[in-house]
Amino acid sequence: MTSTRLRPVSTALALSLLLAACMHSAEPAASAVPAQPVATSDAAREWLDDVGAIAAGVDNAARRANIRQRLDALGLEVRSAGFQSDHGDGENLLADVAGEADAPLLLLGAHSDRVGTGAGATDNASGSAVVLELAERFLAEPLHNHRVAVAFWDQEELGLLGARAFVQAGGPAPAQYVNFDVFGWGDTVWMMAPDPTHALVAATRTAAADATLQLSAGSEYPPTDHLAFLEAQWPAVSYSLVGRDEIDGILGAYAGKPPATPPKVMHVLHSERDTVSQLDPEAAARGIDAIEAALRAWDAAGTNGGAATGGD
Repeated sequence: MTSTRLRPVSTALALSLLLAACMHSAEPAASAVPAQPVATSDAAREWLDDVGAIAAGVDNAARRANIRQRLDALGLEVRSAGFQSDHGDGENLLADVAGEADAPLLLLGAHSDRVGTGAGATDNASGSAVVLELAERFLAEPLHNHRVAVAFWDQEELGLLGARAFVQAGGPAPAQYVNFDVFGWGDTVWMMAPDPTHALVAATRTAAADATLQLSAGSEYPPTDHLAFLEAQWPAVSYSLVGRDEIDGILGAYAGKPPATPPKVMHVLHSERDTVSQLDPEAAARGIDAIEAALRAWDAAGTNGGAATGGD
């Protein structure tokens, strides 16, 4: 990433370039094989169970099937939206959660696909599981001013193709799209927000602090499905959960200045290390609490898309 405006490149390509830039960087000190994560709260256990179920899928079709099964268990009607790309047939999964049909749409989404290496637990079963957890919460207690729907995009790793297919088909356009990608550990909610005055920025800052987390918000952020919406001038933000000390290293690598010690995310994503053993379910649960609280505050204020637009 060389500017505050990201170019529409594929996540797989961007991450490959990022990793290549750090190939000769110092490796972290050797450590023991990570222990399996322990979830003590109900929310953490549920999120970790969802991540594990998605990551256990032998291929992307199986990952989608496990997501569909979870949505079915919530009593939600799942719609399959097929599309074709140069890489073959793709399938997005969509479901309405709660709210009046004529209310402004809050769309929550994450990509369900993974690359061929590793289990794709962090990238992006973690984000898909956040969307499932939020769907359950907003189903139990709907928002007052927005209807909520969820989406699980296919072929993100091949160039954001599922999200772009949705946008190119005409949507429906949301009042606000909220994306989740790489939501696995750390002390910081990393928020892609093109406009710092976006109502969700202030709401997320307050909610993150209440959950004993930090917030890092701005337009510099790795490429993922939010870009498909911004390209269409549809309001979009994206969330990750990482360590605060990782962010500068990630951005530096995208700018062609790899850090001497690459951050954890660069050793995990798109590798055999991307398993549930890397995750911190209690941190993820706090992050989900923060995002839910922020969205509820944003909704209660009657905000329709905040101040964000598709441009910087």
